[in-house]
Amino acid sequence: MTEKNARLDWEQRIGLPSDRPLTGTADLPAPTGLRSQDGTGHVLLDWQPVPGALGYLVYRSASVDGPYEPLDHLGGDVLAVPHPPYADTLAEAGRGHWYKVASWTDAGPGPMTENPVSGCPVAPGTAPARVTVTADAAAPTEPLPGVWNRMIGAEHLSMLTWPEGPGPGGSDVAAEYARALGIVRDELGVRTVRAHGTFLPECVQVREDGSFDFSGLDEVYDRFLATGLKPVVELSFMPAELAAEPDYTVFEYRGIASVPRNWERWAALCGDLTRHLRERYGADEVATWEFEVWNEANLEVFWNGTQEQYHLLYEKAVRAIKAVDPRIPVGGPSSAAAGWVGPLLEYCREHDVPIDFVSTHTYGNAPLDFRPQTRSFAEATGKPEPEILWTEWGVTPTHFHRVSDSVFAAPFVLRGMKSALASTDCLAYWVATDHFEELGRPPQLFHGGFGLLTVGNLRKPRFWALDLLNRLAGGRMPVDVAGDGAGALTEALATRADDTSTVDVLVWNGTLDQSKIDGARALDRTATVRVTGLAPGASYAVGVRAVDQQHGNLKALWDELNETGADWPDEQQWTRLREADRLPEESLPAVTADGDGTVEVTVDLPMPGIRALRLTRA
Repeated sequence: MTEKNARLDWEQRIGLPSDRPLTGTADLPAPTGLRSQDGTGHVLLDWQPVPGALGYLVYRSASVDGPYEPLDHLGGDVLAVPHPPYADTLAEAGRGHWYKVASWTDAGPGPMTENPVSGCPVAPGTAPARVTVTADAAAPTEPLPGVWNRMIGAEHLSMLTWPEGPGPGGSDVAAEYARALGIVRDELGVRTVRAHGTFLPECVQVREDGSFDFSGLDEVYDRFLATGLKPVVELSFMPAELAAEPDYTVFEYRGIASVPRNWERWAALCGDLTRHLRERYGADEVATWEFEVWNEANLEVFWNGTQEQYHLLYEKAVRAIKAVDPRIPVGGPSSAAAGWVGPLLEYCREHDVPIDFVSTHTYGNAPLDFRPQTRSFAEATGKPEPEILWTEWGVTPTHFHRVSDSVFAAPFVLRGMKSALASTDCLAYWVATDHFEELGRPPQLFHGGFGLLTVGNLRKPRFWALDLLNRLAGGRMPVDVAGDGAGALTEALATRADDTSTVDVLVWNGTLDQSKIDGARALDRTATVRVTGLAPGASYAVGVRAVDQQHGNLKALWDELNETGADWPDEQQWTRLREADRLPEESLPAVTADGDGTVEVTVDLPMPGIRALRLTRA
């Protein structure tokens, strides 16, 4: 299949479900207490959470009588948000709208709120609107869960064995791919990597006698494990010899997305793989790896079977793996758009099938809250509550989308990660590097690739967002954001050392609305950061790292350097880009705590933008 045809096939089938989903959970009531507040460049909506809801869908109408349509913030995936508040930045200043909200379950939205509220964005003034961020250094701290670095996505690991010869832009693909994994390990603290294609032909062969040859996978895993990272063993795609339809493929590299011809042969493959990995890498080591069954079987493009057949695929796999070693964590459904989680849990409950974690994906939004379903499963079965692993997440599901190279994506990442702290065990960004070939290899340096790192391993704004999150030191302390757009546009996290010798405040300004990729003056803010609970008279040096259009944004520099419109930098341009590939800390005037133990620092906070303040006691 040519690259052009592969992209056309993907675009035509990516949104098609592979089967009609089963009935989900019971309907929930509409949220109560819906209220609105007119803000600069937005309408802020808030409501009372509904127990059992996975999220909420916001509706808008030009008339009180409707019709009400779901607000589409152009993220390209699930429109429901996990919790309030929500900022409608699609509305125009001076133009009013009416709003309703519905609770969201795995069956979709329930009834909308009976009484709508109205809202009308305010036009910006001569200066940015203001917000105040207040962090309490005297309050007890709690650990900051590392949901952002437990796992990351990557293109199929066999790229580590890329044959000699130049790749995109003349790159050494295998070396750069390995180096990218090292960068996310060392700078972001990443511990595990999820990639497709464990059963691709270069990894697994079926011998004439029907046995499995894993020597290709051995070479791949040997190189991968040398990075010090652990794999998430995604059990896909189907070997041709086992596939009912070996020509049913996806992607440029033709992964086979077919049901097996013989279900017992599928089980044998999963069991033999498990035994082989234990023998080669050690039983105790492999027992720490997650095994995930398939990828996005709820999309036709990835699975030519039904939902019931996926459940059988899962059951055969998990029983085969657990028969070898019951310690190995296994889960699924690894679904697109937060689908099929409830039905898989229900199947496992009804048939007493093991499930250690549920996994799913979403893009362009913060992840939904699946705790009601995992807790319900645990209560019904008496078994441990499955972990919740979002094994793919990102700013867009669309290949070659310019938002992936933009500053807009940086505060988006922080919004999603903050939301996930309470509701998930892992939110894995998709993916580490632009060395990626699902629908064709990178055609130019900044091409809208999914990677946090470009070809050549330059850091994009999204990388710096995770880097700043990973720099937060000490325990998490309470932080409150008040003012115009607080909680939905402007958010914050704060940490401190036990002795308050250092205090970190990470504050950002972003929207889900991808019509604002290039920013919006009405959404710019000025932020006053207040830290209370310090020792009166204590002096602090103040450092700040910034991500915005002028900081941490190498695409702007490349646009400036690339006068000829070249696809790739020349040697001199690479040197300039690499010299600029850093996020230095700048010094602000020192501050001294007043008699109440409070200091204040005021910073500009554009949308999109991030400011990371570190106070260090003198």
